[in-house]
Amino acid sequence: MSKGRWPVPPPPSRAVPLPGQQPSLPGQDPDTPIRVQAIVDSPSYRIADQDADFLSLEDTRGLRLHVDYLKPELLLREHGIRHTIVVFGGTRISEPAAAAREVAACRAALAVDPGKPECQRALEIAERRAAKSHYYGVARELGRLVGDSGDGPRDCGVVVMTGGGPGIMEAANRGAFDAGAESVGLNIKLPREQFPNSYITPQLCFQFHYFAMRKLHFLQRARALVAFPGGYGTLDELFETLTLVQTRKIQPVPVVLVGEDYWRRAVDFDFLVEEGVIDPEDRDLFWYAETAQEVWDGIQEWHRANGGDLFPCG
Repeated sequence: MSKGRWPVPPPPSRAVPLPGQQPSLPGQDPDTPIRVQAIVDSPSYRIADQDADFLSLEDTRGLRLHVDYLKPELLLREHGIRHTIVVFGGTRISEPAAAAREVAACRAALAVDPGKPECQRALEIAERRAAKSHYYGVARELGRLVGDSGDGPRDCGVVVMTGGGPGIMEAANRGAFDAGAESVGLNIKLPREQFPNSYITPQLCFQFHYFAMRKLHFLQRARALVAFPGGYGTLDELFETLTLVQTRKIQPVPVVLVGEDYWRRAVDFDFLVEEGVIDPEDRDLFWYAETAQEVWDGIQEWHRANGGDLFPCG
């Protein structure tokens, strides 16, 4: 090249392939392509981050835990989700119309076979669930109140976060949806797939492999936990939060139990105090409420009384 002349950038492909860019060359061992293909097909040759078998090993669990946490974290930051009101409750508590249809179906089945104990039991359960179906409306209204809070529906300073499933969680996401606000759903991969409810913001619905990472995200941004009547999953989240607050492993957050009659029967906190397994002050880590407005007013008052702000700047 002449002095003072600069080379132009090379084209994307070479005019002459480099050695090794072809499996064999003329005159080589005729079995070379077969052996090269065997090497390329070997699991050891897969790029590590594209090797599902490798990433599923016991020894790579740490990597899986990391990405299970990191993907939702990055997306939540990207969407400006700073703080959340976490809502939990039974997946079997449906809206009143659906609950009434379930009762009607059970009554029809019992009418066909009046002496069948299973039908009688199914009807009793359906009627008890129907009696709790008004909580669906309470959760939906709470979701709307949160969605309308702050600077309005487009303000992501405080948003609803649920477990992403049906029932009470659907209702809370639905209330935010009614308000035109974003809301988050943290689903979990189960042996029997659980589809997310349709009211979650699509870009803010995540599926976790590990319960531990899901639990971490529930509390990492939580400004309150609201627990409606529910089963093992609801009790799990409730008691984990109470334990973390009790031990001051996290900064205290308001915990609201919706439906005092249900919760007083489901968990006898007074008995725990009397037995000396928790302190009287531990009984004051939560309170009961019945309506969405009571829940929302109580959460805001709790933060004011504790010298904080439900809508912090950061």
